[in-house]
Amino acid sequence: MIDREEVRRVANLARLEITEAEEVEFTTQLNSILEYFEQLSELDTTDVPPTTRAIETSNITRPDKLTPFAYKEELLKAAPEQQGDFFRVPKIISSDEA
Repeated sequence: MIDREEVRRVANLARLEITEAEEVEFTTQLNSILEYFEQLSELDTTDVPPTTRAIETSNITRPDKLTPFAYKEELLKAAPEQQGDFFRVPKIISSDEA
């Protein structure tokens, strides 16, 4: 059972400012959640394999295929600056260490 003091302590750890009304509300809500977990703990899960999600999912991706870009020269010509076969961009990392 969670009391208001524990709700206050958790709110303080989370750097949350909550009102007294919110303390009462969160105490009730958190106790309801814990009661539900107590109900779940009564279930026999001996033959249930552990899972990471309730529904099995798979990621459908296409294989990466390397294909040369047909308009490389035109693309490089459109760049503000180029150096050989590459775009030239401003330096953004400083080598100065403070």
